[in-house]
Amino acid sequence: MRPTAIAGTLATFAVVGCGAIPAFASAGGHAASGHTVVIEHSKYNPGTLTIRRGDTVTWSWRDGKVNHNVVASGFRSKVQSKGSFTVRFTRSGSFAYKCTVHPKMSGRIVVR
Repeated sequence: MRPTAIAGTLATFAVVGCGAIPAFASAGGHAASGHTVVIEHSKYNPGTLTIRRGDTVTWSWRDGKVNHNVVASGFRSKVQSKGSFTVRFTRSGSFAYKCTVHPKMSGRIVVR
């Protein structure tokens, strides 16, 4: 799957498929890191994740056959029960996201 750049109101993200993750952004002088948020028991774990600009976050579905998605201003995964979804954060800020299937499920990425 080919990377697609998506501009949000507060941030610029690169949504990346299951393949290799190309470097889209200057990481401010540090090597970009990858982080994982696990979707399990109808929760995002961790609920809040602090990362550095240029890092990627991969949401990993591990909740059996229960469907979830990851939706924020600027990116949206499909509704699914397995697999993963990756976003590269290229701007600093605090980015709230939620599952539209389960409105009480929410999380936040803090980019420094």
